[in-house]
Amino acid sequence: MATVLSRALKLPGKKSPDLGEYDPLTQADSDESEDDLVLNLQQKNGGVKNGKSPLGEAPEPDSDAEVTGAGKPHLSEVTTEGCPLEPLGGLEQKTASSIASYVRTSVFLLMLVISTVLVLVCAFLIPCPPRDLHSAWSRHLGPHGGGDLSPLDLADVNGDGLRDVLLSFVTSGNRSTAGVSRPPAVLVCLSGMNGSTLWSSPLPEEARDITCLDLMPGRAAETVCLVTGTHKMLSAFNATSGKAIWTLDPHYLPNGTLAAPGVVLPDLDEDGIRDLAVLVIGELQPDLCFLLVSGRTGSPVGRPVKYNIVGVGNLIGPQVYITTSGAAYILFGFGNIQAVALRDIFVQAQNRDSLPPSLQIDEPEWEKRRSINLSELIDIYSDGVELLQTVKVPDSNSSNFLITTRQGLVLLQGQNLTPSWTLSLQGLRSQPTPGYFTDDQTLDFLLQIPNGVGLKKSSKSS
Repeated sequence: MATVLSRALKLPGKKSPDLGEYDPLTQADSDESEDDLVLNLQQKNGGVKNGKSPLGEAPEPDSDAEVTGAGKPHLSEVTTEGCPLEPLGGLEQKTASSIASYVRTSVFLLMLVISTVLVLVCAFLIPCPPRDLHSAWSRHLGPHGGGDLSPLDLADVNGDGLRDVLLSFVTSGNRSTAGVSRPPAVLVCLSGMNGSTLWSSPLPEEARDITCLDLMPGRAAETVCLVTGTHKMLSAFNATSGKAIWTLDPHYLPNGTLAAPGVVLPDLDEDGIRDLAVLVIGELQPDLCFLLVSGRTGSPVGRPVKYNIVGVGNLIGPQVYITTSGAAYILFGFGNIQAVALRDIFVQAQNRDSLPPSLQIDEPEWEKRRSINLSELIDIYSDGVELLQTVKVPDSNSSNFLITTRQGLVLLQGQNLTPSWTLSLQGLRSQPTPGYFTDDQTLDFLLQIPNGVGLKKSSKSS
């Protein structure tokens, strides 16, 4: 009883070593230090769970440290099993970062799958066209082939990216005999890939020229092959199928034959398709005329237009020349070169003065060269002409004329018809070939001339 009373009356403190009395402030500091020590020991040993220590011992109920600790809980007591709590903002940042990483991974995998599917579709569902390519192939025309195979042209008729071969020959079983005016012939298209026959079409006569072109420029149209015969045949064939589109009626050429292949003109009848012109020559040289032909139907566009031409030498042309201003002229001649305006031919063929827009332009420099009596013919060159070639001027929409004569070469400027240069050279054995044979970026010409018992090749710059 006395012990309990003394404890109740005793003030907290610590006995001073000098005076032998208790110091309340010192005792309070000492009690708090002891409380910290007890709490730290409990945290290191796992803390007190359910009022029991880790060793299963219950704390003393009358301990001063326990009473004081219960009144003043420390921050270390708020933790659970020794792990400190993290701030809420840090958890949100980690969650957002993990979601972004997941999204990036998902997008990458999705793009990878899509790319793989596209590659498989291109490789298997859209296969490349078969290409039975050969470095060289040879084709024997068999017992039905014969005659001259020189008239041929190259054009991609089946859309495989390789140009195919179009040629014509006279069948050996139907050559010219007594009572037969003209032997039949065959137009054949051979594959440029392996030489197989793509199609063939019969011809009423031997072909003089085969030209494949597009009569509707700027449109998705099929290629047309124009076949000019040695007598009166002018036909247009579909280059893909080989079927005849139209054939010029030979009754429009009663007293003459086709002197040269047909040439392509601008659209004269305004039907959206370019038209043609053929040069028809009679039994006598002066009897010469032009006939305009529709590119759509093959029917004549007006009547024939006659010209009296006298000359000595090979037939030159006809060739169509479009000046830089848009004026159209037709060049032709016999041993010389003359020109006639396309608008003059059209006016006489139609017997009217109204002209389509493409023919309402003239070239002043050309019109100055008309004869004194204002003839429709324009003199271009008259000195033993053997060959006329049109040479495109680089980086320009104009062309020049390379004229081969018995004495050499002459290059005329197409704009004003003045000579650029003249080369004195006799005995040319082949047609001059244009090309770039030097490093000056100027168009050159390759020539083949005799040199004693052999041949010599030389070049001339333009």
